[in-house]
Amino acid sequence: MLWLWWLYGGGVSLILLAVLIDTCVGLRRLDDLSQPKWLASPEGEPPRVTVIVPALNEENGLEACLRSLAAQNHKNLEIIAVNDRSTDATGAIMDRIAAEFPGRIRVLHITELPAGWLGKTHGMWKAANLASGDWLLFTDGDVVFADNAISRAAAYAEQIHADHVSVLPTLITRSMGERMMIAAMFQFGIAAARPWKAADPRSRFAVGAGAFNMVRSAAYKAVGGFEALRLEVVEDMALAFRLKRAGYASRAPVAPDMVKVHWASGAMGIVRTLTKNSYAVIGFRWYLALAIVILILAFHVGPFVFVWIAPGLSKIVFVFALACLFAFYLVFAAQDGISPAYFLLHPIGGLLTAYAVLRSAFLTITGKGIVWRGTKYPLAELRRASAERASP
Repeated sequence: MLWLWWLYGGGVSLILLAVLIDTCVGLRRLDDLSQPKWLASPEGEPPRVTVIVPALNEENGLEACLRSLAAQNHKNLEIIAVNDRSTDATGAIMDRIAAEFPGRIRVLHITELPAGWLGKTHGMWKAANLASGDWLLFTDGDVVFADNAISRAAAYAEQIHADHVSVLPTLITRSMGERMMIAAMFQFGIAAARPWKAADPRSRFAVGAGAFNMVRSAAYKAVGGFEALRLEVVEDMALAFRLKRAGYASRAPVAPDMVKVHWASGAMGIVRTLTKNSYAVIGFRWYLALAIVILILAFHVGPFVFVWIAPGLSKIVFVFALACLFAFYLVFAAQDGISPAYFLLHPIGGLLTAYAVLRSAFLTITGKGIVWRGTKYPLAELRRASAERASP
């Protein structure tokens, strides 16, 4: 039986090492929008950008978002704030701020949701139909932007001739639980998404970040826009994949502290957010949910357990696996600003992530659908829409 310990521990170690090397090399290839070369040229008219901000009951963070957009130094800009059937002060906040910035911000109030649509995709589709920009920037109502974020992103997109730019946001953390979960998820998410491959036209990888998903209007219309993604829960990723598979040039640069968002409150807040989204991300396929849970347990929890109980010298391979995991924390400390000491809490973050994925699948399957923004959507309908995701 000793050989099983060596086989499992050695396999985990080698795979983690390969992923670590791939990640280190890949991260170095990501463009950084904070670099001086992406400053907008003072000469000539900058491309017109329409920012679309859908919001439902987001009165807490919405004002900071809209004010940060209104303060952008990108001159050729319009902002469309979409009040999607809110029952709180969201609509009133939008109207008040729009009155302060006439000609800069306008508000679209939606009171009814047509059948066969998710509220968010419907709101963004309606706003995009009103947009006058060469570029459409889809964002969320809780995102805060540095005043040069859009001008730099637009200059970057034009200089490299991209059709789609999805900026990886800076995640704000306010508690130990949030930092534990975000640090763990960086390892799962970055290694799985491989954002550096978005630029490779031969790769199937694409990145769509809801905080900053910018696309040329012509490309958006060519792939059917959000009308073709009516029932996509993870519409940001769905749009990115659709553009990539249609042959449009995509990029996923970093932009330290230029696009910031507080994703969720507390460790369990992040778990609830994952519960809402994770089953949709994998196309509502139960076997993928099970596979993800097994991989998390095998690679991110198992080494912490088996390093203590493995017999004899076989402990060495588990020590090596833990060293690889710790190296990830050292690498990502430069990206997320989270202390590598959170490595000690990694197995807890892994268990909570696995729990969220299982819970997401269980609740969706047993409930035969999801409740999204107050509306129930049947699972069969969601699966059918997800299966059509790859068809431009």
